[in-house]
Amino acid sequence: MPDLLLLLPDLLLIAAGFGLCRWTSLDRAVWASVERLVYYLLFPVLLFNSISRSQLQPGETLALAGAGVAVLLSGVALSYALRLWPGMHAQNHASGAQIAFRFNSFVALALAERLQGAQGVAWIALLIALCVPLANVAAVWPLARHGGHGYLRELTRNPLIVSTVLGLVANLSGLRLPEPAAVSLQKIGVAALPLGLMAVGAGLRFGALRDAPGLAGALLFIRHGALPLVALALIHALALPQAQALLLMAFAALPTASSSYVLAVRMGGNGPFVAGLITLSTLLGMISLPLWLLVQARLAP
Repeated sequence: MPDLLLLLPDLLLIAAGFGLCRWTSLDRAVWASVERLVYYLLFPVLLFNSISRSQLQPGETLALAGAGVAVLLSGVALSYALRLWPGMHAQNHASGAQIAFRFNSFVALALAERLQGAQGVAWIALLIALCVPLANVAAVWPLARHGGHGYLRELTRNPLIVSTVLGLVANLSGLRLPEPAAVSLQKIGVAALPLGLMAVGAGLRFGALRDAPGLAGALLFIRHGALPLVALALIHALALPQAQALLLMAFAALPTASSSYVLAVRMGGNGPFVAGLITLSTLLGMISLPLWLLVQARLAP
């Protein structure tokens, strides 16, 4: 199954960051600066470019868009509910809750092109444009509450949320930057994914998962088990066309976002715990994502 190799480059970048931080002079002090660069500049530029230049076509994909939002909100509700477990560690939950509902947009775009070509990319771009703001808002809330930050203040200052909103405004208003500016921003954004993944590796400490193995297992089950099941139910309830059904299943089964680590660190969360979850989610996604696509294809009428 060739899709098993889709996430291999991400894992190799995480491994490179791990090795560089531990066995070279590029130690934690260096990677702390990289994390700030990714969080405040590279990821925001990438989000703005991706969303502002996407062909959203909302009128043709209303059912798909609604289903994608429903999948995301299901993940938010399930992950928030875990806080009610007796003895739940507040910082671990605030840091890790985002793992259950955030998604790797870069893998989504690559997979959409493989599955449906240009049309698939347009559909996934619509889901990204709708769901990234919701996911970022939902990710900031528990971290802001745990850290004692003002929630509205954190939302208005969060660079990921601000860049997403600006991207949507630019897209809907038809704003297009001059070509030199657009090319420059694109070159800046290209650096976001590799540096972000290497920063995840540099902060990796698998031992941190032992701090809350039950929480880790529950969050990963939501991300890789519960959300695809929600998507499967929505596909049949809405009678989505097969092409859109495959895209929705791919969206629901994606590994979590690598930027989750940077957000957790910058807002005072448990960064090593989140880094371990991201790595395990990427590993699980290599197996679960193609399997869920196979399940959907077999169940198609």
